[in-house]
Amino acid sequence: MRLSVSVLLLFITACGAIAAELDLNGYMEAKFIFERNCMLCHGVRGDGKGEMAGTLVPQPRSFREGMFKFRTTPFGRLPTDDDLRFTIKHGLTGTAMGAFSKLGDRDITLVMEYVKTFSRRWRKPENFAEPMVLPAKPEWFEDDKEMAVHAASGKALYQLNCLACHGAEADGKGPVASTLKDIWGQASRPSDLRQPHLRCGDRPEDVYRVLATGMNGTPMVSFETVLKPEQRWDIIAYLSTLKLPDGPTLGNAPPRESTNTKADAKP
Repeated sequence: MRLSVSVLLLFITACGAIAAELDLNGYMEAKFIFERNCMLCHGVRGDGKGEMAGTLVPQPRSFREGMFKFRTTPFGRLPTDDDLRFTIKHGLTGTAMGAFSKLGDRDITLVMEYVKTFSRRWRKPENFAEPMVLPAKPEWFEDDKEMAVHAASGKALYQLNCLACHGAEADGKGPVASTLKDIWGQASRPSDLRQPHLRCGDRPEDVYRVLATGMNGTPMVSFETVLKPEQRWDIIAYLSTLKLPDGPTLGNAPPRESTNTKADAKP
């Protein structure tokens, strides 16, 4: 009896206001799924200090701060369930976060709700936001001559806004790159933007999304109020001229559904 009461109290304390998606049985099932698939890297407490964490670069995410890099929501806000589901199902290129595509939708939903129990940020309404409405890729991306004009403009914008971290060659070796740290005190190495496969995704729209949302917990802030939409596209056009040749991969994640598509679908 004491054990049952202790488990119940742990459940209530851990889940708090977000327990609506989980009853006690669901919580215990979600805990099992997390321990089986996630604990080795993310740790039993969700602090990113699992058994394998010390061998991994970059380090596994700590869920206790409620900070997530890859989102469709504004800078500083929590990700949507669709954002979390996408990362779990498709993984992150260049990291130990593999694609858990074999997990069923119910299992993914359960583990998402369990992850939310690690941080109190999920209990505060002010941390939530609707996905940002992002524009479609401009048609001029399909015209080589127009692309060249926009890329030339983007080069100057890149040098002004991005070079210090990402470097003159966009290889992630800017003058301040070695000094950058994230909120966890770990080195935060800027991305090599020449690579054909980036953690945020491979499409121009994916890079645009990161410029708009920023990456929570890292020095990569949002440029939503700094750069106009057309300026962001110009920078992306310039980056496309620096891309390295593609190589074989184990498979690419499908395009993330854009928020403007969802908006258009509403009656």
